[in-house]
Amino acid sequence: MSANLNRRNKWTFSVGTLGRDMVYTLVSMYLMVYLTEALDLPDWVLAWAASLILIARLFDAVMDIVMGSIVDNTRSRWGRFKPWIFAGMILSGIFTVLLFTDVGAQGWGFVGIFAGSYLFWGLSWTMNDIPYWSLMPALTVEQKERERIGSLAKIFASIGLFSVAVLVVPITGMLGDKFGAPRAWTIFALCVVTVMIVGQIVTLAGTKIPELVVAQDKVKLREVFSVVVKNDQLLWTAIAMVTFMTGYLTTTTFGVHYFIYVYGDEGMYAPFAGVLGIAQITGYAIFPLLRKRLKRRTLYTLAISLVAAGYIIFFFAPMNIFIIGFAALLLFIGVAFITVLMLVFISDTIDYGHWKLGRRNVAITFALQPFINKVGAALAFEIAAVTLVVTGINEAKGQADVTDEGLLILKIVMMLVPLILTVTGFLIHRWKYRIDETFHAQILQDLRERGQLIDEEAVAQAHDQFLTSDDDRYDLYSKDGEGTS
Repeated sequence: MSANLNRRNKWTFSVGTLGRDMVYTLVSMYLMVYLTEALDLPDWVLAWAASLILIARLFDAVMDIVMGSIVDNTRSRWGRFKPWIFAGMILSGIFTVLLFTDVGAQGWGFVGIFAGSYLFWGLSWTMNDIPYWSLMPALTVEQKERERIGSLAKIFASIGLFSVAVLVVPITGMLGDKFGAPRAWTIFALCVVTVMIVGQIVTLAGTKIPELVVAQDKVKLREVFSVVVKNDQLLWTAIAMVTFMTGYLTTTTFGVHYFIYVYGDEGMYAPFAGVLGIAQITGYAIFPLLRKRLKRRTLYTLAISLVAAGYIIFFFAPMNIFIIGFAALLLFIGVAFITVLMLVFISDTIDYGHWKLGRRNVAITFALQPFINKVGAALAFEIAAVTLVVTGINEAKGQADVTDEGLLILKIVMMLVPLILTVTGFLIHRWKYRIDETFHAQILQDLRERGQLIDEEAVAQAHDQFLTSDDDRYDLYSKDGEGTS
């Protein structure tokens, strides 16, 4: 692939993750904080809201697969991905603000409005999320280049994630003094959505996708789930990812509550989140360097070792911010490695599915990633809600209102349960996943020999000729930037 085109695609694609992850972080990690600390909901309302969120997320997760088939079958002047990215961006932005707006409803009225808003937020997020991440494997079929793009995208995503983690408590606190806590969260949500829209516009305007795959017929709706079920490597990756994401999101969901009720100083959450951000961004930055020396299998083992060490130190650490920070450093560097690995694992299952089943279903396959994230987030949210009710934290006003037993339960659910889940996912993947570097190279070679894959070097040569000629600049790319061969 042309170096200039590759660089352009890598950066314009990656910038789009900044605001997206700000929005997703706000909803997935801090919606619970908003409900318990800003709205101060009764236990029964929180329990019902959490249960309905679980149902909504599971329904939305199933719809991800359907959305994948819609994207794969889309034919428009703007291509397959961009119309849905744009529409999902606008709608998910609207519902994000609505989720963090106090409309004055109480009791069952609140439960109904909140559940409906969350359902439509999830569906509109799906509309954006699936085509957005489906862009990445469409940019290149080379493993190394996918890893570079994935690492940079995750760096921007982490900047977005941890900018929210660092800023949300102090900014909503400051705004809350002037406007009240609920309205402070609404203003913060508006700001985050604005950043998402700007970043997504960069992606929509900047990415150019060369056509590397021979055209194929549309997939029929009745064939959608068979595409997923018959791709055994995709299924095992999905199971491993669900266990990992459930554990990871359970830990992050409890972050603010840990510093309020266990550590006893909410003000330390912001600098702690800054340490997490540095750790995760460092992990993403050094991932390509380590991949030059280590195979994926070895790097995955290293990542699990770091995560395990981080959780164990975190659980037994005294209330010393330096020891806790060191544990978090190990934990989130390991998490960064796992996140990139899972992204490229699922990308490679697209090539595997093409090789095994005879057709390439990019969006349908990548629909498993948001499906996984939503199932993990739904389970984590339910785990957190039950824990906060059982331990008495939801109705507590401070650390003194929670028993030692309650604090111990919080720590167990926040640290030891996620550790068990993460290790379980690793063992499942190690046992069943077989697309290593050698096998993937053979898959690509077989696809080229069958005439199902276009050689990237030929496309790169055409692109270089295109850049140095006086011909019309749409000879290589169609007007939507989706590419013609």
